[in-house]
Amino acid sequence: MPEVWIPALLQSLSQGEQKVRVPGKTVREVIDNLELQFPGMRARLLDGDRIRPSIAVVVDGIISQDKLRHQLEEESEVHFMPAISGG
Repeated sequence: MPEVWIPALLQSLSQGEQKVRVPGKTVREVIDNLELQFPGMRARLLDGDRIRPSIAVVVDGIISQDKLRHQLEEESEVHFMPAISGG
């Protein structure tokens, strides 16, 4: 199962857990399963049916361009991080 690192701002929803194993073959499935385990997580990560613009999805150390559609491996590591923008 992919390992999901919970950002500090969301750890109040995960009872303080910093990382959890969650089933899912895509980031979308992982978020759906996080929601089952920790209600309220989906609303904090998604804006409608998309990742919130303020959040970057990092899979196995690489910022995902596929976001919710990103395919995961059994041992993938997923991070939801504050997106950084500049100008």
